Amino acid sequence: GESCVIGVASAGHELSTRPFQLVTGRVWKGTAFGGFKSRRDVPKLVQRSLDGELPVDQYITHRFDGVDATNSAIDALHSGCCLRAVVRYGPP
Repeated sequence: GESCVIGVASAGHELSTRPFQLVTGRVWKGTAFGGFKSRRDVPKLVQRSLDGELPVDQYITHRFDGVDATNSAIDALHSGCCLRAVVRYGPP
């Protein structure tokens, strides 16, 4: 059989298996971003967002203001309760 692990676990979490499962022919594969390539795909996503085709704001669960809030944003992401965090740098 073949298993595909999709996504990234919260910090400190692990996946485990018995070695027997691997030596008997089972295969584990993984993907963190579904084959997403930043250089190729980010410009397309930005254009779709600007065209109103991609509702980016719906995926932002936390917003932070200022450089001092950067660590709070990272903590929120590591906690597992935050889907996407946006930190605004500069004047409001």
